[in-house]
Parts: sequence; structure tokens; C-alpha cells
Amino acid sequence: MNDRPEGPAESPAALAAALRATGYLADDGLATATFLALRMNRPLFCEGEPGTGKTALAQALAQVLGAKLIRLQCHDGIDASQALYDWDFPRQLLHLRALEAAAGVSRETLDADAVEASLYDPRFLLARPILEALQTTPSVLLIDEVDRADDEFEAFLLEVLTEHAVTIPEIGEVRATTPPMVVLTSNRTREVHDALKRRCLYLWLDHPDLAREIEILHSRLPGLPDRLAAQVAGAVRNLRQADLLKPPGVAETIDWARALQLVGARHLDVDSAAATLGAVLKYREDADRVRKQLDTLLAS
Repeated sequence: MNDRPEGPAESPAALAAALRATGYLADDGLATATFLALRMNRPLFCEGEPGTGKTALAQALAQVLGAKLIRLQCHDGIDASQALYDWDFPRQLLHLRALEAAAGVSRETLDADAVEASLYDPRFLLARPILEALQTTPSVLLIDEVDRADDEFEAFLLEVLTEHAVTIPEIGEVRATTPPMVVLTSNRTREVHDALKRRCLYLWLDHPDLAREIEILHSRLPGLPDRLAAQVAGAVRNLRQADLLKPPGVAETIDWARALQLVGARHLDVDSAAATLGAVLKYREDADRVRKQLDTLLAS
């Protein structure tokens, strides 16, 4: 059963149109996979190279659904407590001191059970992204770069995404009334376990083709000259085929075109490219290498 409102998710085409209205251009495969994830109440596992629009999809989806975007950024060493909740110890300590002052007694003479119960009250609970998503309706939970976490954290995610609930020992179970839409992303720095992938619908995102990237530029940068958009998209396409440490993603394409706009360039030439290269390349080695072959890059 689908508990989410249909709205723009009444069909893949309607969802694609709604995403387009936010500036995110989805092809048929992406729109269909996202539509099915919404209607089947399944997490969407998005895998692909950095800069292919995985995170941006979750951001656009939140806009389309009128939902709060809640982001959990994974990293090496992340654990369940960083994803679920914590207690506000400074506020708990102030509360304890206030109890002592009000009673006019020392901490040792207070009723220990009553004090403990008052300390572990929901008002002192700091909700981290997963708990916040379970408590927020509607919401889109973005679990970003899950491939950077370890196996233990994956197992924890699998349990939470299956049950849509967590247990807080001092309070009890917190269960989502309406499960959040969950988008997981991976840059494939390592393989994510099959058990987690099986819980999700899978979507591989690649860099857009030339025509779509030009369309994205026009969508995000109204007024961008046609010639400049085509030249930037073509040059970025060539950069992705070069042996770079960090090939540019769509975000870098947009940044480069915007930078060229700001310096008043009407077309991409060697001088304007060299002056704005920092918008598209983020490593000195890549920039040095590309500067030596700008003529070839722009001519092809």
C-alpha cells in the first residue's frame, strides 16, 4: 500500500515533469526508478561516478514532494549514535542543578529514580538524521556516500530501513507513521553488500550525454548563449575522457559556464578557459595538464 500522496508521482512522466520544474532533468529510466521507489515505499539506491546528480536527485525530490530534506553524510568510522540520537548533556546538567536548587537539597538526597526519569525526557533528546526522518512527515532521507561507511553501519541501516523504527532504551520505540522516502548514494569506492542493495531499488547514474548536458546548462543558467553552452559541454565531455585525478561532474559544468558568464565570455577560447579553469578542475595536477593542451581540448 502506498501511504504517500500521489501528486506528481502519479506516473513516471508526471514525476519527470515535476523534477524538471525544479531544474533537475530526469531521463525515462531515472524517472521510472524514482516513481517505483515512491509507489512501492522502497529506498532508492543511486550509484555512479561523483558529479552525476545523485545528491541533487534527493534535493529535487524533496522539493517535488514538499518534504523536508534530511541528510546523513556518511564517513569512515560513522556509527549508529551519530545517525540516530544523542542526549543533550549540558541541558541535563542544568536541569539537575535546577532540581537541587528548587528542593534546597544536595544531589545525594534527591529521589534517584525520579531524577533519572526527568533527565531522560524527550525534551533533552537530540535527534540525528535517521531519528529526525522517522519523526518528520513528509521527509526525504538522503544517506549520502554510504560506501564510505563500514559493514557494521550497513547492517544497522538494513535493520532501520526494514523496520522504519528505532528503540531508545530510556524512552521506548519510535516508529514512523509514514516512512520517509530514502535515497542512498554511493560513488562505488567499495562494493556495498547485497543485503542492503536487495532492500532497495537500484539506479545507476552516468554522466549525461552532450545534448542533455547542454539542456541542463540552459535550465540552470537562463540566458546562457547557445554557442557557449555547447562549447562548455563539449569541453567537459573531453575532460571526462582524459586521464584526470578528478573528472568534472555536472556541478562543475554549471560552475564553469557560470564563471564564463560572469567574466563576460560569449564563447570559450584558450584565454577564457585558462582564466576560469579553477571552476571545473579541482586538482593542481589536472589543471597543469589541461593547460598544456587547451588548444586540442577546445578544437575537438
